[in-house]
Order: sequence, then C-alpha cells, then structure tokens
Amino acid sequence: MNNQKQQKPTLSGQRFKTRKRDEKERFDPTQFQDCIIQGLTETGTDLEAVAKFLDASGAKLDYRRYAETLFDILVAGGMLAPGGTLADDMMRTDVCVFAAQEDLETMQAFAQVFNKLIRRYKYLEKGFEDEVKKLLLFLKGFSESERNKLAMLTGVLLANGTLNASILNSLYNENLVKEGVSAAFAVKLFKSWINEKDINAVAASLRKVSMDNRLMELFPANKQSVEHFTKYFTEAGLKELSEYVRNQQTIGARKELQKELQEQMSRGDPFKDIILYVKEEMKKNNIPEPVVIGIVWSSVMSTVEWNKKEELVAEQAIKHLKQYSPLLAAFTTQGQSELTLLLKIQEYCYDNIHFMKAFQKIVVLFYKAEVLSEEPILKWYKDAHVAKGKSVFLEQMKKFVEWLKNAEEESESETEEDVLKLNCLLSGFHR
Repeated sequence: MNNQKQQKPTLSGQRFKTRKRDEKERFDPTQFQDCIIQGLTETGTDLEAVAKFLDASGAKLDYRRYAETLFDILVAGGMLAPGGTLADDMMRTDVCVFAAQEDLETMQAFAQVFNKLIRRYKYLEKGFEDEVKKLLLFLKGFSESERNKLAMLTGVLLANGTLNASILNSLYNENLVKEGVSAAFAVKLFKSWINEKDINAVAASLRKVSMDNRLMELFPANKQSVEHFTKYFTEAGLKELSEYVRNQQTIGARKELQKELQEQMSRGDPFKDIILYVKEEMKKNNIPEPVVIGIVWSSVMSTVEWNKKEELVAEQAIKHLKQYSPLLAAFTTQGQSELTLLLKIQEYCYDNIHFMKAFQKIVVLFYKAEVLSEEPILKWYKDAHVAKGKSVFLEQMKKFVEWLKNAEEESESETEEDVLKLNCLLSGFHR
C-alpha cells in the first residue's frame, strides 16, 4: 500500500470571470446628478410632481450611495463644492430650495417633499442630517436670501420631527458665531419652529439633546449674557425664546447656589460669610428672597443624617435648626419669604413621615428665634397652607395660634414678668 499522499491536480493558465455583483461600481455622482436634474426639469416647480418623481426614482437610482448629491441638488440646485459654492461646469436646476420664493409657506411645501422622501426611504435619515449639518457649516458661502430660506426650512423640519435638534451644533462654529451669522440664522429658524409648534415643544426638543443651556453660545464670548441674548431676540420678535433662556439661566443659577451652599455648610463656614455669598448671588442672578429661603431650608435639612425613630428625630431637628436659625433669619425679612418657609416646613414634615409630629415644634422654635413672625403664621393657619398633612398640622398648631391671636389683642407694652411668662409658655409648646 502506497502511504505517500497523492499530489492533487492543479489548474494553471486558467482565468476566472468575476461575477457581475462582485465588481465594485465606479463612484459617479455626475451621472446621478444629471438623471435627477433632468427629472426635476421635466416636473417643473409643481412640488407634488417633484415628490412623486423622487419616490419613483428611488427604485432605479442609488439614493443610498448618492444621498449627499441628491440633497445638494434639492437644496442648492446642484452639487456643492467645499464652502458652499456651485461648480460652474456642472448642470443645475431651479427646482430647489435656494431658487424658490423666500416665504414660510413655500418652505413648508418643500419640507413636505423632504418629509415624504425620507419616510419612503428611511435609510436617507442619517444622510439628510449629515447634509443639514454640512449646509449649516457652509452658511457664509450662501447669500442672505439663501440662508433665510434654509433657516425657515430647517425650523419646519425640526418641528415635524424630520430633523433632530442636534444638528444645531453646527451653528456653534467659531467663525459663524464671530461674524454674527449663527445668531441671525437662529432668529429665522426659531421663528418658523415656534410658528409650527410652541416654545414648550421647542424647549423639550432642545432638552433631549442637552442644547437648552447652550443657546447663549450663538454669540461671541464677550456677548454671552442673558441681557444681550434677551435684547437681541426680543427685538427680533422672539420674546418667548428670550424669556425661556432667562428662566433657564435662573434655574441654573439656583442649582449652583444650592450646591455651593451645601458645600459651605459641610465645611462649617461662618454664617456671616455664607450670608454674604448668598446675598451677592441673589443680586447677581436676580433671585428673589422667597426663592432663596426655600433653597436655604433645603440645604440646611440636607446637611444631617436624620434619626429614623420618630420620638428622637424631633429633638434632633430642634437642636439642628436652632443652630441654623441665624442663617434662616437672614432671608426671612419679607412676609412672603416667611410664608414660603412655612410651606416648605409643612411639605418636608409631610414627605418625611418621621417629622409629622415635629411641625409645631419647628414653627415655635422659629418664632422664638425671630425667623418667623405672627402675621405669616396666622395667615398660613387661616388659608395659606397646602393640602399635605393639613388636618394633622392645623390640629398641632391650634393652641399656639389661639395664643398668638390673644397676644395680638393685648397691650403692646411688656413688663419683664410678661416676657418671662411668654418664654415659659413657648417652652411648653415644645413638649
């Protein structure tokens, strides 16, 4: 038996034909462009006919491969060179966004063309977003009229969900911002977007892509202030956008204030330093005192780990809040601030069940420490309280409120004996 392996026969001098589907087709956007432009020339400016032509052509032409060319033609009339110019030797068409009338109604009609095309060929979604990002970077290469049309179209497409708000990142390009192109474009864009939806829907879309706090970046660094943004967009007829940005800035400032306040408390900074810092922030960010007292209360209550036993937490709370009374008193110089604090205490005691029996003790402590005064307490008791734990807290406060009412009716002059009686009485309310 022959153990040697038999040599396998080999083929030499043979050539195999490559199957047609394995051949890589040459990238030829010019031929694709010619087909699209010829079709658009035949349809004319009837956008319904344009939409039907594009729908049918997707079965014959390679939209997936030539998406950029397709969208260049529909927006600018032909293939765009870097920078946004049309090549002189290329075919072009007037059936495009840039050659259309400069009004919102026309741009809404073009938006329907893009919407139908992308709904029919879902794979074009990403290509279209990339196209719009590119077009925004090319804004300086377009005329003012072309920019206005593109802005209106983009606003409508953002409103109907064809585009994602993340495309706006392109507007933060340094050169566009520096020359004022981004801000001017944003005016037209937001006008058409808000016209289609409302400011709440616009805000929700911006929040989804973390753009809600970046709108001031449409201006150069030396103009990135709420005042400048508000003036610019209000004068342009976008007061609702100005107010939204102002509110966002205020919310951000409040969050930052609370964060810094908690850090200062955990470090044990002197109250006089904390008060000075808070008052400076109030002035700088125009934060009213009733808002600040809510922030201070939340910060004070978050600096300690509370006992889980109801019978011990009240004593712990009184000891803790007595220490922080001077800080709280610095921000209850208005009746509305005192009422806000009372409501915050009520909500806190209700939301944290171990504090249900501590409400009255906290209010009496603050009355003694001159954080709270008679009038706001009586108003809270009468009609300014909220529903949370209402029956429990009103019952707790009944005797103290009766005493306050009686004290108001008595003579304003107090003897040393009266003061002693007052302190004894208030001490009794703690028990």
